Amino acid sequence: MDDTTRMRRAGSGRTDGTAGTDRIDGAAGTDRTRSGSGRQSLTLGVVLLGMLTLSMSMSGTTVALADIGAELGASGSALQWVVTGYFLTASSFMLLFGSLGDLVGRRRTYRTGAVLFALGLGLGALAPGIGFLDAARALAGLGAAGVMAGGGALLASAFRGATRTRAFAALGTTGGVGLALGPTLTGALVGSVGWRVAFGLFAAVGLLVAVGAGAADEVRAAGRTKLDGAGAALFVLGLGLLMAGVTQGPANGWTDPPVLAALIAGPALLAAFAVRQARTAHPLLDLTLVRDRHYLAWTVAGLAAAVGFAGSLTHLPTYFQGVDGLSAGRAGTAMLWLTAPVLVAPLLGGRLLNRGVPARAVITGALALVAAGNAWLTVLEPGAGTARLAGPLLAVGIGTGLANGIVDGQAMNRVGPDRAGMAAGLLNTVRGGGQAMVIAALGAALLTLVTSRVGSAQVAAEVVSGHLAGGERAFLAAQFTSAWHTVLWAVAALVALALAAVATLLRPDGRPNTGSHPATGTHPATGTHSTATHRTKAAQSAN
Repeated sequence: MDDTTRMRRAGSGRTDGTAGTDRIDGAAGTDRTRSGSGRQSLTLGVVLLGMLTLSMSMSGTTVALADIGAELGASGSALQWVVTGYFLTASSFMLLFGSLGDLVGRRRTYRTGAVLFALGLGLGALAPGIGFLDAARALAGLGAAGVMAGGGALLASAFRGATRTRAFAALGTTGGVGLALGPTLTGALVGSVGWRVAFGLFAAVGLLVAVGAGAADEVRAAGRTKLDGAGAALFVLGLGLLMAGVTQGPANGWTDPPVLAALIAGPALLAAFAVRQARTAHPLLDLTLVRDRHYLAWTVAGLAAAVGFAGSLTHLPTYFQGVDGLSAGRAGTAMLWLTAPVLVAPLLGGRLLNRGVPARAVITGALALVAAGNAWLTVLEPGAGTARLAGPLLAVGIGTGLANGIVDGQAMNRVGPDRAGMAAGLLNTVRGGGQAMVIAALGAALLTLVTSRVGSAQVAAEVVSGHLAGGERAFLAAQFTSAWHTVLWAVAALVALALAAVATLLRPDGRPNTGSHPATGTHPATGTHSTATHRTKAAQSAN
């Protein structure tokens, strides 16, 4: 067998003609081998629209919480679950959707997620009560899991080398655009036509994303034939119980039997999931992924950036509205100091890598900004004004944006195409799970701290929900601010610890640099692609 034949057999099913195990299926029985730059552009456009919609819905919902609570008569954990439930289902199911994408097709996974996302938001717009709205938001989060996992896998399958770096940088930038516009646009919509119309508009765009998904090639891993259903159940139930325990602990008491049961059973189920994945022949999560310390480092980096950003994004608008008396629109505008940098910083991060700046230097600098910004944000106080908060919010936003621009591409460069869905699912699970946990934990910590200061769980729930009234308003605002300072210092410390771990994991290993990663043919620092390496591997695998 000559080398040309070997390369053809080893590279079958790939859009770029290099070695791999992805299979591209036709649409409606037609051959879709014309995956040139035009189809790549269409795929990128659809994935970016999905990211824009998800991020705008995520950040925009935070500024609507006060109005939702007032209309539906909700506060405390029930109101918090409008946001937390979305993150919980999204993070719990991303790994499952990622593996499903490898098995049944990444385009199909993406489209299914978009439909569920739109359905959840549409039902939420019609919610008669807070319980119904929480359930609808959880359904929207389930759909978001499919969009996130499917979208990242589609980009990883469609792009290679420096173009992949630019594609993922564009993905990070689009997420930043959504985060920046979400509070402002949703705040304006809530103030003019109400939160229900805002949810309805996002649902309509979600349906448009589902229709547009037909532009992408259907790609699946040729070697994947089964799904670990039992493992999926263990993971989803374990993470769900853990999140429920963290969220309900402050409201029901940490010694409440259901809370204790959730906090014990959740980690136990996750441990059982890890044991099963090490033993099953068809794991939902191939544990060899996390044995690659560079992939692990980029996963931890994504988690750290999310932890340092999500808490302030979610809860600061409520502080501005409750303590400073800002409207939803003005609170959203104030959040631009945090979200606007994410518009441009991701592209800057990708450009730095393509110009030869070591990825390790970029990510450590980014996480240092996030940690320092959270510590600096302790200047927060009633009437501080946006000018005083601009510096710390910008630091967190710039650091998060730089991380968003490079984490996905660098992590996906470490895996072969046959595990692209799984790898994207794990990365987004860790990052989304971190966001969900920090949102729940920060809300729980604020509620616990305020309760200890004011002596009433009911009053504390009202304060944390942004409802400060009566003659004790100044006192309540001071206690709320003090609780914020405590949690900000804790977040800064966590990000600093993650920064140290990432820097250690990405340290040079002392071995000669071959210029590419053995599994993917990508340079570990720049993400550039080595076709020669793929050809060598293809020929070796054919022998």
